[in-house]
Amino acid sequence: MLHTLPARGPEDTVNVVVESPRGSSLKLKWEPSSGAFTLSRPLVTGLTYPYDWGFVPSTRAADGDPLDAMVLWDQSSFPGLLLRCRLIGALEVEQNDKLHPDRRERNDRLFVVPDAAPRANDVHDIDDVPERIKSELEQFFLASVAFQHKNLTILGWSNARQANRILESALAST
Repeated sequence: MLHTLPARGPEDTVNVVVESPRGSSLKLKWEPSSGAFTLSRPLVTGLTYPYDWGFVPSTRAADGDPLDAMVLWDQSSFPGLLLRCRLIGALEVEQNDKLHPDRRERNDRLFVVPDAAPRANDVHDIDDVPERIKSELEQFFLASVAFQHKNLTILGWSNARQANRILESALAST
């Protein structure tokens, strides 16, 4: 049901389904076969999601899962909330392939702001986000997989236009 929602919302927004809300120390995952959110894993001790974390429905990323998305805003929501967002950029990453650990795969993360979040009205591109916050987000993603044997490599940040290409590619893969 949640995976079959459209990726795009009205007025060129991107739909994001929240899995793990800001402040959660658990990585939750929507499991279509059971129709429920399930525990993927706890995060490393002391680590919590700095922002809402979820996925863009009706997409398929290079790792076979829906495209990941982090919602940069000052609120915390709840699992299952559908947010209509503005795409502002992406963090391009590479990690070990789940099925073939000797191979590498892309697992990019989109960054969005809710269209209805007035404090984010001036955020239109990843360049509008302070460098310190981007560095902290990179460290969060590295720490969050510290014991997962993913060997995550940060490739760099993409602007909104480049992130839209990542989204279009994930739409074409469904």
